[in-house]
Amino acid sequence: MTAFSRRQALPLIAGGLAAPALIGARGASAQGAWAPSKTITMVIPYPAGGPTDAIGRIVARELELALKVGVVVDNRAGASGAIGTRSVARGEHDGHVIIFGNNQTHGSNQFLLREPGYDPQKDFAPLAGVGSFEHAFVVRKDLPAKDIPEFIALAKKDPGKLNYGSTGIGSGSHLFTELFMTRTGIQMTHVPFRGAAPLVQELVGGRIDIANSTLPSVLGQIQSGDLRALAIASPQRNGSVPNVPTLREQGVATADADSWAAFFAPAATPAPALARLSQEIVTILNAAATREAILRTGFTMNVRDPAAFRPYHAQELQVLRDVIAAANIKPVE
Repeated sequence: MTAFSRRQALPLIAGGLAAPALIGARGASAQGAWAPSKTITMVIPYPAGGPTDAIGRIVARELELALKVGVVVDNRAGASGAIGTRSVARGEHDGHVIIFGNNQTHGSNQFLLREPGYDPQKDFAPLAGVGSFEHAFVVRKDLPAKDIPEFIALAKKDPGKLNYGSTGIGSGSHLFTELFMTRTGIQMTHVPFRGAAPLVQELVGGRIDIANSTLPSVLGQIQSGDLRALAIASPQRNGSVPNVPTLREQGVATADADSWAAFFAPAATPAPALARLSQEIVTILNAAATREAILRTGFTMNVRDPAAFRPYHAQELQVLRDVIAAANIKPVE
């Protein structure tokens, strides 16, 4: 199975107990090994209001209860997420700063930015993999295309006239739209944004034609009719939008996409702090209340502890390298 066709829908995390019960049942060893001495900063390297921000804040609220200290969300956007990520890699590493990253910040930036300023594996220690954002092809509601074949035909009539938005150079919405164009033989003009919120605003306003966007960032607009969904870029339909067919159902079999997300700390963080933070975050993610809140956003969960996430991360880096090569995307300054 190729790197492009091996994408699979990630299973939901089964079971789990309510968050309050879990907080009270944490092991004594984790409680005693390390405890924060001040407020924890959770850096989210994207603007407030997007799906990454929403999920990070859900976890931040629960982490406050678990650690009994404040957890402040710090949105440090810019440079395809590299500004906030770089600040964490170079900042304090005593356990009081963590980051909610993804396949862009801790993946494609390594290949697409000439000087990202950090190494996603050497400079960071994973705390917990959360799951993935499935992607949906959404268009402005007045675009005269009702499905993917009609959209491809429209794009081929005037190559480069249609524009597509992304959440930045190297984001999943950028890379996998480029792959889609390669697979279908169409040309569009790329318009990058600094995160999902401004992208969706411009798409709803009709100034962008299409986006291969993460489903959580456009689910509300699909449901309200402000945007029209043409396809889900996954092997299976999504239960949040069951009437939207997949790309595969519409004849495009090798352009599936999902964008994973995970919590990290600086690699130099002391081992006891990494262990405590990881255990608390994994426990929070597996709690029924947290899981339900995150699933309501349209996100697909697959919680991984550090031991499981490291090989997954390495594999995903290779996938991204292959996608970038196939789409012939060149590094930027």
